[in-house]
Amino acid sequence: MADNYLLKLYHKCLAYPFGRQLFSALFARKAPYFRTIKPLITELKPNYCELRFRKRKAVQNHIGTVHAIALCNGLEMAMGALAEASIPKHLRWIPKGMTVNYTAKANSDIRITAETPVDAWQAGDLDVVVKGFRDDGTVVIEGTITIYISEKPNRS
Repeated sequence: MADNYLLKLYHKCLAYPFGRQLFSALFARKAPYFRTIKPLITELKPNYCELRFRKRKAVQNHIGTVHAIALCNGLEMAMGALAEASIPKHLRWIPKGMTVNYTAKANSDIRITAETPVDAWQAGDLDVVVKGFRDDGTVVIEGTITIYISEKPNRS
């Protein structure tokens, strides 16, 4: 995937001081609501993305834990970065659905992962496995985001 535009940008940004922060800010501009969690993409490669965000007042709910929607926002951003970094050039994707389970209180900073099998990129539905962890490694949210993959139309 050396010719993937997003991976090229990621590795180019890593050459600069605060490169991960720069890349994360640039990617978050694709869907401005991603910026609400102030994410930091810490690892991006084909079929895998990891990001982190801090527990702060703006992402907390009424009981002082990270809000469910902030968690889902992180899951969707990680999935989107993974998809853009992984999908072959002749295909395109669009989100189709999301199923999540909240498994523990999100009472710390959050680490999010998104993963797919290497051979998953073909036309049809693809379930991207997404998880969120608190600082002690406990899973606080897990689920799948289903994306629909199709061939890009021929542009003549």
